[in-house]
Amino acid sequence: MTTTAADLIKKYNVPAPRYTSYPTVPLWSNDLNESGWINLVKKAYDDFGGKEGITLYIHLPYCESLCTYCGCNKRITKNHAVETPYIQSIIKEWSAYLKVLDAKPKLAGIHLGGGTPTFFSPESLRELLSFILDRAVVMEGAEFSFEGHPNNTTREHLQTLFELGFRRVSYGIQDFNMEVQKAIHRIQPFERVKEATEVAREIGYESVNFDLIYGLPHQNLETIQDTFEKVSFLKPDRIAFYSYAHLPSAFPAQKSFEAFLPNESEKRFLYEKGKEVLKNMGYFEVGMDHFALSNDHLYIAKKGKTLHRNFMGYTTSPSKILIGLGNSSISDVYYAYAQNTKEVDLFKEQISLGHLAISRGHIMTEEDIFTRNLILELICNQEAKWDFCFYSKLGKGNWNKLKQFQNEGLITFDSQGIKVNQKGLPFIRNICMVFDLRMQNKEAGQFSFSRSI
Repeated sequence: MTTTAADLIKKYNVPAPRYTSYPTVPLWSNDLNESGWINLVKKAYDDFGGKEGITLYIHLPYCESLCTYCGCNKRITKNHAVETPYIQSIIKEWSAYLKVLDAKPKLAGIHLGGGTPTFFSPESLRELLSFILDRAVVMEGAEFSFEGHPNNTTREHLQTLFELGFRRVSYGIQDFNMEVQKAIHRIQPFERVKEATEVAREIGYESVNFDLIYGLPHQNLETIQDTFEKVSFLKPDRIAFYSYAHLPSAFPAQKSFEAFLPNESEKRFLYEKGKEVLKNMGYFEVGMDHFALSNDHLYIAKKGKTLHRNFMGYTTSPSKILIGLGNSSISDVYYAYAQNTKEVDLFKEQISLGHLAISRGHIMTEEDIFTRNLILELICNQEAKWDFCFYSKLGKGNWNKLKQFQNEGLITFDSQGIKVNQKGLPFIRNICMVFDLRMQNKEAGQFSFSRSI
């Protein structure tokens, strides 16, 4: 009997990691203390920093209002007096890293995430970024980007960040339909998005990204088509078309619209329709959830097989060192991962006492590194090589899963490697789980992952 697309969706729509790292955060060994982390940061910089530099992720957690769909780490407040003490904490945290690295480390990129980075005034952002840039050597081709809320990303924000070297901006749109926007408490008129996009281009930004989400309450074919008509008018350089992650046990605000969510088949139909429209609009699929125009650096990296993936998503940066600053931010220095304390006030207190605010971490084994590279190759290039030793470690159960994927037309594989077919792209997270031996050695009920479809 032929397996239909609907059958596959029903079968594989299970909780699965997004694999921005391997091992995934819930599976970290937590075998890392502050002194051990500092030593591994220095080792990574000595090994890779001179050639590849460092990428910084700076978490700016404040938002003026709660978007009920959001799963990010955020603090809701309208009190902008919080800006200065938080900026000072980030400066002190980065100063601690500067003592470990060269006097002026090489900088391959900066990304401002949140929360809402543009909650912070242009003056506050300039203070923070000037401190960092004055004490670093910016590498040729460094990529500086930030996430902006269209409602509060002003011309002054865009101009200030442009003067500091930023050339990419990502706007969280989610959906243009007003009923959907009201349900998720993210109301931003099309005209405001249009203005924020046009001002960025007028100033000189080279790449504008829109974040869109499918599977939100009240979405249907009509609303998706209307959203993409508006997107087509503005023609951003990149589009991230994410699956809505419904985890009300972790994010209680999501319960407010639970009754209005599309079912599994309807949700996947919205994705397939959106993907079809994107293709007709001239966008190319770069990887899981991501699309870009042919002249965008992300698509060029994809074609050249130099695409990379880390905690910020897909990136063109070759740097193996990602340092996360701010509460809840995650660092990846190739040999280890570390995550900062999630709670804002505790983060500031730990930094004020002269400590790094690391709450958990993981030291990579050789098998971890090999598995991470394999999974990243699959997610970025849809193919990967392995040696027979690794292949034999998978075990009969995983080997049978691979055979099943192959029989369903999702992959092809042999003892040398694996290739994900076009039909298998929507199920890439499920395929990667075959190689997640750490997760297989734990009870699946321990983890809260969004569904793969």
